[in-house]
Amino acid sequence: MTTNLLQRPLRLTLHASDALPDGMSWKILEGYVIARTWCGDGEVISIDIWSPGGLISSEQSAITPLELHYLTTVVAEKIELSTIKRQQLLDQERKMLAELLAIQRIRSADARLIQLLQWIAKSFGQVNNHGCRLSLSELNLTHRQLAELCGLSRVTVTKILNRFRLGGQLLAVGESDLLIPSLP
Repeated sequence: MTTNLLQRPLRLTLHASDALPDGMSWKILEGYVIARTWCGDGEVISIDIWSPGGLISSEQSAITPLELHYLTTVVAEKIELSTIKRQQLLDQERKMLAELLAIQRIRSADARLIQLLQWIAKSFGQVNNHGCRLSLSELNLTHRQLAELCGLSRVTVTKILNRFRLGGQLLAVGESDLLIPSLP
């Protein structure tokens, strides 16, 4: 009984250049992780984001190749997934892919980017009476990563973000936080 009390799950602190060992499942305790794959021509496609509490498994990923990129310093703990939990994780992964694919299929670049920002804000932002606050600095999301998530170029994302700020669709809050105002 004493040995069970002394056994602790494997816990890793990861930085941008580190990698989680393959073939294992992990729970994110701190930080943000983005999953990426790439096309035959080498174009990077971002396909998922995890935050604290999120589960990642490379045991049966629906996407190959799959690369995990750490947006911030990440603390992850190795977990064992039951068959039911593994299936729930795959279902959640499919749902996330479907949501991002729907966003990427929006023809208008402006509408696509605002939809992506709303999706990120809904998942990782803070809702208040004025709208939804999104901290790009906390997530450490760059314009390039936003572009990879919605299928636009980095230059296009930067131009649209600037236009949204000038037009009031996005309000700057602090140095890098954005407020997506609620519709009247």
